[in-house]
Amino acid sequence: MDYIFTPAAQVSLPIEGMDAAFPVRRIYCIGRNYADHAIEMGHDPDREAPFFFQKNAQNIDISGTFPYPPQTSDVHHEIELVVALKSGGANISEDDAMQHVYGYAIALDMTRRDLQGEAKKTGRPWEIGKAFERSAPMSALVPASKTGHLDAGRISLSINGEIRQDGDLNQMIWKVPEMISYLSRFYDITAGDLIMSGTPAGVGPVAKGDVLTGDIEGLGRLVTQIV
Repeated sequence: MDYIFTPAAQVSLPIEGMDAAFPVRRIYCIGRNYADHAIEMGHDPDREAPFFFQKNAQNIDISGTFPYPPQTSDVHHEIELVVALKSGGANISEDDAMQHVYGYAIALDMTRRDLQGEAKKTGRPWEIGKAFERSAPMSALVPASKTGHLDAGRISLSINGEIRQDGDLNQMIWKVPEMISYLSRFYDITAGDLIMSGTPAGVGPVAKGDVLTGDIEGLGRLVTQIV
């Protein structure tokens, strides 16, 4: 087919130890999935129906740098486990959910918190605070065949060597099989989809020059400098 202009290149993530890359389709992000984070954001941590928002595949960045974005003076870090799907479908059961997982990565859900806060007050969508250019720094994917399925293990983030976020994957309110099953009730999830699984407490602002180091036990490390 002929196009009136050259279409954008396919976004992909490198895969550790492989020459092939993982093509990314959609990014689903679950909100307030750690009780302590829900509390620090002013919400009830009791288990309620999960909610999701989306980032765009084009928001992914693997360069190791994060340019401080425009129109904000309050950018926050959120360290997250990424779940990458190799297949999908509709109405997937929790028992079958994990067979659709290809592997895992580490990401930062960088957030223009002031713009997100304004959107919340007026009942508007969050995209202006969440889905902006290079707002999803991300590591290479590691296949689940190497890591096993990650349902526990330390998740932490430090800024300039000082720990700011420190939790455990077992503290997630909605576990990975539940997230996959729930999403599949509303979307035809499929190969290439990513799920960002929420962040532990301790989110806060970043400044130019900061070096952010995110670690997930059994997976690896993501280092990002704010420029």
